[in-house]
Amino acid sequence: MFYFHLRTKAVGSCSSGKGKSNQYPLKYGFCLVEGKPDHPMEDFHVAKIVQFHGRELGLFAIFDGHSGDTVPAYLQKHLFANILKEEDFWTDTNSSIIEAYESTDQAILSHSPDLGRGGSTAVTAILINNQKLWIANVGDSRAVLSRKGSAIQMSIDHEPNTERRIIENKGGFVSNLPGDVARVNGQLAVSRAFGDRNLKSHLRSDPDVQPDDIDQDTELLILASDGLWKVMANQEAVDIAIKIKDPEKAAKQLTAEALKRESRDDISCIVVRFK
Repeated sequence: MFYFHLRTKAVGSCSSGKGKSNQYPLKYGFCLVEGKPDHPMEDFHVAKIVQFHGRELGLFAIFDGHSGDTVPAYLQKHLFANILKEEDFWTDTNSSIIEAYESTDQAILSHSPDLGRGGSTAVTAILINNQKLWIANVGDSRAVLSRKGSAIQMSIDHEPNTERRIIENKGGFVSNLPGDVARVNGQLAVSRAFGDRNLKSHLRSDPDVQPDDIDQDTELLILASDGLWKVMANQEAVDIAIKIKDPEKAAKQLTAEALKRESRDDISCIVVRFK
């Protein structure tokens, strides 16, 4: 079952959906809400379960676009396919994910000028037979796991200040002007992204990859764009989601709480319950 997000015009109205495994006690749900800035929805997602080479894969992702929606739309369509096409996916999953992220970025940049001009973050989760989890990310969309009720951040927020030296070594700079957020060359508030042709010489697109084993103490996974994480701590999100058995309702509650806290950005959230 594959859910694409639908366009939503009214601020606060949630485009949502859910699905479940036929083999394991796995359920997932998602909710996407268009933010208040005067531009089209730029968040895209993937939430689906597929059979692949005799195994069940859960594929989940949030793509938070900037300067247009073409790059996140491209990632929604191509990134997982590119990962699974890697010859060494089963024997060297870590390297395969990194290779696919990089080759997908090159494909975006080599496409028409319009596609490479905008950009996008990505946080992806690949769940194999409800047992092995692979998280990867570029940018500041985030993955948080709950184990025995405790929040564990599974991704790394790629912020300009934390990678300032790398940016400067590539000939770029980090500035808080305009505004009060650190930005690469005063433009982009993340230090790694897909696309962004004009800044690419100063940006990275290689992901951080984090594996984990799903055990009996692992309750759920939350993937969300920074529209949620700007106004909510990891543990706060887990505390809200863990009380709601229906993952779609949990995702809706998380986005509703982010809106209540006056998040103005697009908000996208996926909740995966492992049992």
